[in-house]
Amino acid sequence: MTAAPAEAQTSAGAFDPALPYRLSSSVSVRPESFGALVYDFHTRRLSFLKTRALVRVVEALAEHPDVHGALGAAEVPAEQWEQYLKALAGLARAGTIQPRETTT
Repeated sequence: MTAAPAEAQTSAGAFDPALPYRLSSSVSVRPESFGALVYDFHTRRLSFLKTRALVRVVEALAEHPDVHGALGAAEVPAEQWEQYLKALAGLARAGTIQPRETTT
């Protein structure tokens, strides 16, 4: 496993891959051959997930206790984790993904 990069700012604080995240409830994901189209109904922003692996990571976020678990479940090679963490930090800044509450 690789170390997490410097934290990126989000509207609710810093992106922390040690925390649980989920797809924002205002976001819809439509799978495509290249990855997926992502539409946010609140901001009316259309964006793209450029790889199928990134789509798998985003879909796995809600099922794992942290971002690292989602990366592992999506079978992202450890040497690519830093690249994916940067992409996920960008998705958090855009509001596409958001922190979720944990249940104990």
